[in-house]
Amino acid sequence: MQIPNLPAIRARCPAWNKGRIIGQKRPLMPKHVWAIRVRLEIAAYHRDLALFNLAIDSKLRGCDLVKLKVADVYAAGQVKERASIIQSKTQKPVRFEITEGTRKSLLCWMEQPLMTGSEYLWPGRFHERLHISTRQYARLVRDWVEPIGLQPSAYGTHSMRRTKVAQIYRKTGNLRAVQLLLGHTKMDSTVRYLGVELEDALAIAEAVEI
Repeated sequence: MQIPNLPAIRARCPAWNKGRIIGQKRPLMPKHVWAIRVRLEIAAYHRDLALFNLAIDSKLRGCDLVKLKVADVYAAGQVKERASIIQSKTQKPVRFEITEGTRKSLLCWMEQPLMTGSEYLWPGRFHERLHISTRQYARLVRDWVEPIGLQPSAYGTHSMRRTKVAQIYRKTGNLRAVQLLLGHTKMDSTVRYLGVELEDALAIAEAVEI
């Protein structure tokens, strides 16, 4: 009895990553940061501007950033110049600076009616949700980068975390400082996170002309 040839097995639905850029998200360049800030200022998006500025300064993971409370950054009638929180992933403290421009945007946001009586810095829209979710934060990041001509799939919440430390490493080459700012326990994690070896190799290659 002859066995018929069966058709090749095909996936019923396309792969989830088809047409997407996957892997490590890119940090923003200084020109991108300023472009986003200007757009948010012109549109008077007080919450988004404060969130964007603090995301860059704090270098926190999205899960820690969305859970920030007013008391974490505000005391004695003013925004702190430095703050410290316990990271959700490592359960270890990490400190971060809050620059003058970020302090101004935070004060402007905290004066808004939506912040009246709120314990959390980024309150949710519904009573059962005390603060915005990481998914909502990711959507906001997409809404920030797309209007300035960047590909949304190449950037994400970790782009906010990597932006400032990428510039610090580029200008100083101080990996230990970057490790402390990110709250990493191992230097290897910092090296992988920044893609240092690859960046250095590309820089060397670009400097050599044949």
